[in-house]
Order: sequence, then structure tokens, then C-alpha cells
Amino acid sequence: MEPLSPFVAIAGGLLIGTAAALLLLLNGRIAGVSGMLATTTRIDSGGPPWRQAAAFIVGLPLGAVLIATFVRRPDLVIAASPVALVVAGLLVGFGTRLGNGCTSGHGVCGMARLSPRSILATLTFMATAALTVFVARHLVGI
Repeated sequence: MEPLSPFVAIAGGLLIGTAAALLLLLNGRIAGVSGMLATTTRIDSGGPPWRQAAAFIVGLPLGAVLIATFVRRPDLVIAASPVALVVAGLLVGFGTRLGNGCTSGHGVCGMARLSPRSILATLTFMATAALTVFVARHLVGI
């Protein structure tokens, strides 16, 4: 599969930014996936209205299906074992709760609002990701 053109990547980023800005401007809500999921699953009732959060969560995979159907289907290669995927998912979930939000909430919405907490969280996410890739690729050899 050929890589995405820069124009497609920019268009995707603009769509994400526009959606996050519209949600904040029109509803006063931050488009963080973890917060929406917490509201949808009733873990946290302090977020947006339940129906709005549920529509947001349902729209994520629905949007991916529409892109795969009408734009292009990505080549997916999952090299990790099911156990590793479950452990990774639990660690991400724990980190999301520990960091009071996920990369979408902090990185897209919080940084746009110049939130010091979100800037620090995003820098921490990125540094941890870079360190993880370095260790996995160069020290462990995965």
C-alpha cells in the first residue's frame, strides 16, 4: 500500500481539529475520548450528556468503517500476541486515568487551549512513546 499523501494527512488533521473546536465552541465540551467513554459507560457522570457521549463513541469506529469503505482500506498487521494486546490495553487505560485524560483530550484540545497541564501531559506522552520505541527497537529488538 502506498503511503498517504501529505494533503490527505492534513485534511484528516483539519477535520479532527474542526470537530474538536466545534464541540468546544457549541457545547462547551472537550473532545477527549476517555472522558466520552467514561460518560458512556457511566464510570463518570460529570461529562457531557450520555447520548452525546455515546454518539461520539459510536462515531469513532463508524468513521473508520466509512473511510475504509470509500477512501481506502489500510493494511493491518498485528504482530503482538492477544495477551500482549490485553496487557497493553490495560496499561493504556490505567495511564489514561492516572493522567486525567487521553492523548486526544490533552493533545488536541488541551494544547489548543494552552492548558499547562495538557502541555505537560502531551510532552510526557510523546517522551514515553519515543523511549518505548527506542527500547523496543534498539535494546530488546522487537
